[in-house]
Amino acid sequence: MPHATQHADVGAVVGAELESALRGGPFHVALRAAIAARGLPLQRVQHHLSRHGVKVGVTSLSYWQQGARRPQRPESLRAVRALEEILQLPEESLIRLLAESDERTCAERPAARSYRSLIAASDVLDRMLTELHLPPDGGLHTLGHHERVRIGPRRELAGRESQHIVRAHKDGVDRFVAVHHGDPGCTPERMRVHALENCRTGRVRAHHDSGVLVAELLFDTRLRAGDTFLFRYGVEDGTAGVCREYVRGFGPAGGQYALQVRFDERALPVRCHRFAQHSAAAPRGGRQELALSGHHHSVHLVEPRVRTGVVGIGWDWE
Repeated sequence: MPHATQHADVGAVVGAELESALRGGPFHVALRAAIAARGLPLQRVQHHLSRHGVKVGVTSLSYWQQGARRPQRPESLRAVRALEEILQLPEESLIRLLAESDERTCAERPAARSYRSLIAASDVLDRMLTELHLPPDGGLHTLGHHERVRIGPRRELAGRESQHIVRAHKDGVDRFVAVHHGDPGCTPERMRVHALENCRTGRVRAHHDSGVLVAELLFDTRLRAGDTFLFRYGVEDGTAGVCREYVRGFGPAGGQYALQVRFDERALPVRCHRFAQHSAAAPRGGRQELALSGHHHSVHLVEPRVRTGVVGIGWDWE
Protein backbone atom coordinates (compact mmCIF):
# COMPACT_ATOMS: atom_id res chain seq x y z
CA MET A 1 0.00 0.00 0.00
CA PRO A 2 2.63 2.60 -1.01
CA HIS A 3 0.05 5.28 -1.78
CA ALA A 4 -1.65 4.96 1.61
CA THR A 5 1.73 5.21 3.32
CA GLN A 6 2.60 8.27 1.26
CA HIS A 7 -0.69 9.99 2.15
CA ALA A 8 -0.14 9.19 5.83
CA ASP A 9 3.34 10.71 5.69
CA VAL A 10 2.03 13.87 4.05
CA GLY A 11 -0.75 14.12 6.63
CA ALA A 12 1.77 13.79 9.45
CA VAL A 13 3.92 16.57 8.01
CA VAL A 14 0.93 18.89 7.56
CA GLY A 15 -0.24 18.13 11.11
CA ALA A 16 3.21 18.84 12.53
CA GLU A 17 3.37 22.15 10.64
CA LEU A 18 -0.03 23.14 12.02
CA GLU A 19 0.95 22.25 15.59
CA SER A 20 4.15 24.27 15.30
CA ALA A 21 2.37 27.25 13.74
CA LEU A 22 -0.31 27.31 16.45
CA ARG A 23 2.40 27.42 19.10
CA GLY A 24 4.62 30.09 17.61
CA GLY A 25 2.66 31.76 14.83
CA PRO A 26 2.58 34.08 13.09
CA PHE A 27 -1.16 34.29 12.50
CA HIS A 28 -1.10 33.97 8.69
CA VAL A 29 1.16 30.89 8.79
CA ALA A 30 -1.13 29.20 11.34
CA LEU A 31 -4.23 30.02 9.30
CA ARG A 32 -2.64 28.70 6.10
CA ALA A 33 -1.53 25.51 7.86
CA ALA A 34 -4.99 24.97 9.38
CA ILE A 35 -6.73 25.35 6.01
CA ALA A 36 -4.23 22.96 4.43
CA ALA A 37 -4.67 20.43 7.24
CA ARG A 38 -8.45 20.36 6.69
CA GLY A 39 -8.04 20.22 2.91
CA LEU A 40 -10.59 22.97 2.32
CA PRO A 41 -10.47 25.29 -0.71
CA LEU A 42 -11.08 28.93 0.15
CA GLN A 43 -14.49 28.86 -1.52
CA ARG A 44 -15.57 26.15 0.94
CA VAL A 45 -14.15 28.11 3.87
CA GLN A 46 -16.16 31.12 2.70
CA HIS A 47 -19.29 28.94 2.47
CA HIS A 48 -18.81 27.67 6.03
CA LEU A 49 -18.33 31.23 7.27
CA SER A 50 -21.57 32.32 5.61
CA ARG A 51 -23.38 29.52 7.47
CA HIS A 52 -22.01 31.09 10.66
CA GLY A 53 -23.53 34.40 9.58
CA VAL A 54 -20.18 35.97 8.68
CA LYS A 55 -19.47 37.44 5.25
CA VAL A 56 -15.83 37.43 4.14
CA GLY A 57 -14.58 37.48 0.55
CA VAL A 58 -12.29 34.81 -0.87
CA THR A 59 -9.82 37.59 -1.67
CA SER A 60 -9.68 38.61 1.98
CA LEU A 61 -9.15 35.02 3.09
CA SER A 62 -6.34 34.69 0.57
CA TYR A 63 -4.67 37.89 1.81
CA TRP A 64 -5.04 36.77 5.43
CA GLN A 65 -3.23 33.50 4.83
CA GLN A 66 -0.54 35.22 2.74
CA GLY A 67 0.13 37.78 5.46
CA ALA A 68 -0.64 40.63 3.07
CA ARG A 69 -3.47 41.86 5.31
CA ARG A 70 -4.62 41.19 8.88
CA PRO A 71 -8.22 40.92 10.15
CA GLN A 72 -8.94 44.17 12.01
CA ARG A 73 -12.60 45.14 11.69
CA PRO A 74 -15.21 43.69 14.10
CA GLU A 75 -16.73 41.57 11.31
CA SER A 76 -13.29 40.22 10.45
CA LEU A 77 -12.57 39.31 14.08
CA ARG A 78 -15.92 37.48 14.21
CA ALA A 79 -14.72 35.56 11.16
CA VAL A 80 -11.49 34.56 12.93
CA ARG A 81 -13.43 33.13 15.86
CA ALA A 82 -15.69 31.26 13.45
CA LEU A 83 -12.62 29.92 11.62
CA GLU A 84 -11.37 28.38 14.86
CA GLU A 85 -14.55 26.31 14.99
CA ILE A 86 -14.70 25.54 11.25
CA LEU A 87 -11.06 24.43 11.15
CA GLN A 88 -11.40 22.48 14.43
CA LEU A 89 -8.80 24.54 16.27
CA PRO A 90 -8.50 25.20 20.00
CA GLU A 91 -10.62 28.13 21.15
CA GLU A 92 -8.77 31.49 21.06
CA SER A 93 -5.79 29.94 19.22
CA LEU A 94 -5.99 32.20 16.15
CA ILE A 95 -7.23 35.22 18.09
CA ARG A 96 -4.23 34.89 20.43
CA LEU A 97 -1.78 34.83 17.51
CA LEU A 98 -3.50 37.82 15.95
CA ALA A 99 -3.24 39.79 19.21
CA GLU A 100 0.44 38.87 19.53
CA SER A 101 1.15 40.03 15.99
CA ASP A 102 -0.56 43.35 16.76
CA GLU A 103 1.66 43.79 19.82
CA ARG A 104 4.76 43.22 17.69
CA THR A 105 3.72 45.64 14.96
CA CYS A 106 5.91 48.46 16.28
CA ALA A 107 8.98 46.22 16.40
CA GLU A 108 8.54 44.07 13.31
CA ARG A 109 8.17 44.83 9.63
CA PRO A 110 4.56 44.29 8.47
CA ALA A 111 3.81 42.65 5.15
CA ALA A 112 4.88 45.07 2.44
CA ARG A 113 3.02 45.73 -0.77
CA SER A 114 4.76 42.96 -2.71
CA TYR A 115 4.72 42.40 -6.44
CA ARG A 116 2.55 39.33 -5.71
CA SER A 117 -0.05 41.60 -4.18
CA LEU A 118 0.18 43.89 -7.22
CA ILE A 119 -0.51 40.92 -9.47
CA ALA A 120 -3.43 39.80 -7.28
CA ALA A 121 -4.80 43.32 -7.40
CA SER A 122 -4.58 43.28 -11.19
CA ASP A 123 -7.40 40.70 -11.29
CA VAL A 124 -9.53 43.06 -9.20
CA LEU A 125 -8.56 45.92 -11.49
CA ASP A 126 -9.64 43.99 -14.59
CA ARG A 127 -13.07 43.41 -13.06
CA MET A 128 -13.40 47.07 -12.06
CA LEU A 129 -12.52 48.26 -15.56
CA THR A 130 -15.07 45.86 -17.01
CA GLU A 131 -17.76 47.19 -14.65
CA LEU A 132 -16.92 50.74 -15.77
CA HIS A 133 -17.02 49.66 -19.43
CA LEU A 134 -13.46 50.85 -19.92
CA PRO A 135 -11.19 49.03 -22.40
CA PRO A 136 -7.83 47.68 -21.15
CA ASP A 137 -6.09 49.76 -23.83
CA GLY A 138 -6.88 53.39 -23.05
CA GLY A 139 -5.32 54.57 -26.30
CA LEU A 140 -2.41 56.38 -24.64
CA HIS A 141 1.34 55.84 -24.57
CA THR A 142 3.20 57.33 -21.60
CA LEU A 143 6.12 59.53 -22.62
CA GLY A 144 6.90 60.68 -19.09
CA HIS A 145 5.58 60.11 -15.57
CA HIS A 146 6.80 62.08 -12.55
CA GLU A 147 5.43 60.77 -9.27
CA ARG A 148 5.79 62.54 -5.91
CA VAL A 149 5.01 60.51 -2.78
CA ARG A 150 4.52 62.04 0.69
CA ILE A 151 5.23 60.12 3.90
CA GLY A 152 3.48 61.69 6.88
CA PRO A 153 4.42 62.25 10.54
CA ARG A 154 2.95 58.86 11.52
CA ARG A 155 5.24 57.23 8.93
CA GLU A 156 2.17 56.59 6.79
CA LEU A 157 1.68 56.92 3.04
CA ALA A 158 -0.01 60.32 3.23
CA GLY A 159 -0.56 60.75 -0.48
CA ARG A 160 0.96 61.11 -3.89
CA GLU A 161 0.85 63.37 -6.93
CA SER A 162 1.36 62.26 -10.53
CA GLN A 163 2.16 64.28 -13.62
CA HIS A 164 1.79 62.44 -16.94
CA ILE A 165 2.91 63.31 -20.45
CA VAL A 166 1.08 61.04 -22.90
CA ARG A 167 0.61 60.57 -26.64
CA ALA A 168 -2.59 59.19 -28.15
CA HIS A 169 -2.18 56.27 -30.55
CA LYS A 170 -5.80 56.36 -31.72
CA ASP A 171 -8.47 58.99 -32.34
CA GLY A 172 -11.07 60.05 -29.78
CA VAL A 173 -9.18 59.50 -26.51
CA ASP A 174 -10.64 61.76 -23.82
CA ARG A 175 -9.79 60.12 -20.46
CA PHE A 176 -7.19 58.34 -18.36
CA VAL A 177 -7.74 55.70 -15.68
CA ALA A 178 -5.67 56.35 -12.55
CA VAL A 179 -5.01 53.44 -10.20
CA HIS A 180 -3.85 53.76 -6.60
CA HIS A 181 -2.87 50.66 -4.60
CA GLY A 182 -2.72 51.42 -0.90
CA ASP A 183 -0.61 49.72 1.77
CA PRO A 184 -1.89 46.70 3.73
CA GLY A 185 -4.66 47.78 6.11
CA CYS A 186 -5.66 50.81 4.05
CA THR A 187 -9.24 51.99 3.56
CA PRO A 188 -9.66 53.00 -0.09
CA GLU A 189 -13.20 54.27 0.56
CA ARG A 190 -11.69 57.12 2.62
CA MET A 191 -9.13 58.15 0.00
CA ARG A 192 -9.69 61.24 -2.13
CA VAL A 193 -8.73 61.96 -5.74
CA HIS A 194 -7.94 65.52 -6.85
CA ALA A 195 -7.74 66.57 -10.49
CA LEU A 196 -5.03 69.24 -10.45
CA GLU A 197 -4.31 70.23 -14.03
CA ASN A 198 -5.89 69.71 -17.48
CA CYS A 199 -8.39 67.11 -16.24
CA ARG A 200 -11.41 66.63 -14.00
CA THR A 201 -12.50 63.71 -11.86
CA GLY A 202 -15.06 61.30 -13.30
CA ARG A 203 -16.17 58.00 -11.81
CA VAL A 204 -14.29 56.67 -8.77
CA ARG A 205 -14.43 53.08 -7.51
CA ALA A 206 -12.83 51.46 -4.45
CA HIS A 207 -12.22 47.79 -3.63
CA HIS A 208 -11.67 47.33 0.10
CA ASP A 209 -10.16 43.84 0.18
CA SER A 210 -7.38 44.59 -2.30
CA GLY A 211 -6.83 48.23 -1.30
CA VAL A 212 -7.31 49.36 -4.91
CA LEU A 213 -8.79 52.73 -5.88
CA VAL A 214 -9.67 53.46 -9.52
CA ALA A 215 -10.43 56.98 -10.74
CA GLU A 216 -11.46 58.21 -14.15
CA LEU A 217 -9.74 61.47 -15.16
CA LEU A 218 -11.61 63.26 -17.94
CA PHE A 219 -9.89 65.56 -20.43
CA ASP A 220 -11.52 68.71 -21.80
CA THR A 221 -10.64 67.64 -25.32
CA ARG A 222 -10.68 64.59 -27.55
CA LEU A 223 -7.20 63.67 -28.68
CA ARG A 224 -6.36 62.57 -32.20
CA ALA A 225 -3.77 59.91 -32.94
CA GLY A 226 -0.34 61.49 -32.46
CA ASP A 227 -1.53 64.28 -30.13
CA THR A 228 0.37 64.78 -26.88
CA PHE A 229 -1.23 65.80 -23.61
CA LEU A 230 -0.06 66.75 -20.12
CA PHE A 231 -2.17 66.37 -16.98
CA ARG A 232 -1.70 66.14 -13.22
CA TYR A 233 -3.69 64.61 -10.36
CA GLY A 234 -3.26 63.65 -6.72
CA VAL A 235 -4.48 60.99 -4.28
CA GLU A 236 -4.89 61.66 -0.56
CA ASP A 237 -4.39 58.42 1.35
CA GLY A 238 -3.18 58.33 4.97
CA THR A 239 -5.47 55.40 5.82
CA ALA A 240 -2.93 52.65 6.55
CA GLY A 241 -0.16 52.09 9.08
CA VAL A 242 3.61 52.41 8.82
CA CYS A 243 4.86 52.55 5.23
CA ARG A 244 8.28 51.14 4.34
CA GLU A 245 8.37 51.23 0.55
CA TYR A 246 6.68 52.56 -2.55
CA VAL A 247 6.45 50.33 -5.60
CA ARG A 248 5.44 51.07 -9.18
CA GLY A 249 4.72 48.20 -11.58
CA PHE A 250 4.97 48.49 -15.37
CA GLY A 251 3.52 46.39 -18.17
CA PRO A 252 4.86 47.26 -21.63
CA ALA A 253 8.08 49.25 -21.88
CA GLY A 254 7.49 52.97 -21.92
CA GLY A 255 8.93 56.44 -21.44
CA GLN A 256 10.74 58.11 -18.58
CA TYR A 257 9.68 57.53 -14.98
CA ALA A 258 10.80 59.59 -11.99
CA LEU A 259 9.83 58.77 -8.41
CA GLN A 260 10.40 61.16 -5.52
CA VAL A 261 9.62 60.24 -1.91
CA ARG A 262 9.49 63.08 0.60
CA PHE A 263 9.43 62.49 4.36
CA ASP A 264 7.89 64.62 7.09
CA GLU A 265 10.66 66.27 9.11
CA ARG A 266 9.19 64.69 12.27
CA ALA A 267 9.63 61.17 10.89
CA LEU A 268 12.87 60.62 8.98
CA PRO A 269 14.18 57.18 7.97
CA VAL A 270 17.70 56.04 8.85
CA ARG A 271 18.46 54.79 5.32
CA CYS A 272 16.84 54.56 1.88
CA HIS A 273 17.48 52.52 -1.26
CA ARG A 274 16.12 51.91 -4.75
CA PHE A 275 15.35 48.44 -6.08
CA ALA A 276 14.04 46.73 -9.20
CA GLN A 277 12.36 43.44 -10.05
CA HIS A 278 12.16 42.06 -13.59
CA SER A 279 9.22 39.70 -13.05
CA ALA A 280 6.94 38.28 -10.39
CA ALA A 281 9.22 35.27 -9.92
CA ALA A 282 12.51 37.18 -9.98
CA PRO A 283 14.32 38.32 -6.84
CA ARG A 284 14.77 42.01 -6.18
CA GLY A 285 17.95 43.48 -7.56
CA GLY A 286 19.48 46.75 -8.64
CA ARG A 287 19.78 47.89 -5.04
CA GLN A 288 21.34 51.32 -4.68
CA GLU A 289 21.59 53.38 -1.52
CA LEU A 290 19.93 56.81 -1.69
CA ALA A 291 20.88 59.81 0.42
CA LEU A 292 18.21 62.10 1.86
CA SER A 293 18.36 65.67 0.61
CA GLY A 294 19.14 68.09 3.40
CA HIS A 295 16.35 70.65 3.23
CA HIS A 296 13.41 68.80 1.68
CA HIS A 297 14.11 65.37 3.25
CA SER A 298 13.52 63.52 -0.02
CA VAL A 299 15.05 60.82 -2.20
CA HIS A 300 14.40 60.01 -5.84
CA LEU A 301 15.10 57.69 -8.73
CA VAL A 302 14.90 58.20 -12.48
CA GLU A 303 14.34 55.50 -15.09
CA PRO A 304 15.14 56.99 -18.54
CA ARG A 305 13.06 54.26 -20.20
CA VAL A 306 10.97 51.88 -18.09
CA ARG A 307 10.96 48.15 -18.72
CA THR A 308 8.41 45.50 -17.79
CA GLY A 309 8.56 44.76 -14.07
CA VAL A 310 8.85 46.85 -10.94
CA VAL A 311 10.92 49.72 -9.60
CA GLY A 312 10.61 51.25 -6.18
CA ILE A 313 12.16 52.94 -3.19
CA GLY A 314 12.38 51.33 0.24
CA TRP A 315 13.52 52.67 3.58
CA ASP A 316 14.27 51.63 7.17
CA TRP A 317 12.95 53.52 10.16
CA GLU A 318 15.31 52.16 12.81
